Amino acid sequence: MTENEIQPILDKMPRLRAGIQQMIIGQEAVIDQLLIAFMAGGHALLEGVPGLAKTLMIRTLAEATSVRFNRIQFTPDLMPTDIIGTEVLQTDAETGHRQFQFKKGPIFSNIILADEINRTPPKTQAALLEAMQERSVTYAGRTYQMEQPFFILATQNPIEQSGTFPLPEAQLDRFLLYIIIDYPEAGEEFEILKATTGKQNTKVEPIINGEDIQQIQALVREVSISDQLIQKVSELVRTTRPANTQSKVVKEWIQWGAGPRAGQALILTAKAHALLNNRFAVTPEDLKKLALPVLRHRMLLNFKAEAEGKTTDEVIQQLLQEQQL
Repeated sequence: MTENEIQPILDKMPRLRAGIQQMIIGQEAVIDQLLIAFMAGGHALLEGVPGLAKTLMIRTLAEATSVRFNRIQFTPDLMPTDIIGTEVLQTDAETGHRQFQFKKGPIFSNIILADEINRTPPKTQAALLEAMQERSVTYAGRTYQMEQPFFILATQNPIEQSGTFPLPEAQLDRFLLYIIIDYPEAGEEFEILKATTGKQNTKVEPIINGEDIQQIQALVREVSISDQLIQKVSELVRTTRPANTQSKVVKEWIQWGAGPRAGQALILTAKAHALLNNRFAVTPEDLKKLALPVLRHRMLLNFKAEAEGKTTDEVIQQLLQEQQL
């Protein structure tokens, strides 16, 4: 693509961000992380207590894109077939012949909102694994490909809340970013209360289409990163593993560390962050900005850390200082 073809597509990203901000007050960092996952072609998990506009944020992003969108409300009685689909017995009106046909479930869309994903048991959560990794679904021996682009944007309540089931580690690892949403600042909360209790006329118009999204994903991979920064990423990821690190922080607090997928995610999201800021080369600041949402769900605290109230984010922050990022 020529520069004249690239720039109009890139110009849509600030418009997409502004469109979301029409509906979401504050949470700029969260919105940027959501857009970065979108640009990098990965799935995102948003965690926060009820009422922080997680669902609204994802729905607004979907409305600003002219692609197919489905929302799946995860509940304790949800079954895998409610997500991926099932075979139904169909009768041919002319011949009377009866045969089973696969009826696709709601996962066959471009953007999937998996709402409150951790309120359904692990058996149903696992129904997403193949789709998240392979972009396909296998049922009764046949494989069905997902239409591109394909994103699963999931929300979950903190696992300390009642009625939740922790996501399996294998599934957590398939989320490119794990985004934490905190309570709004005082001024933001005032604006939220004012905006949501009066007359509402705001409507987000489609800004970007599926072809644009795929072109942006291709552009992200063309953003340059130096071998020196790739080495920094490799060292950071390897340092998270207690078995082969000299970091006292990791040896004391971490049970197991991040795998190579974490390094891939950090480089790819850093490239997307650079492109979102209209740059075509990754800087150390890009890596630092994405380290927390990339690593926090790929490292497991040990019993001692949990007993003393340590968090994964605290360990990552100390690692970033040790690695001079």
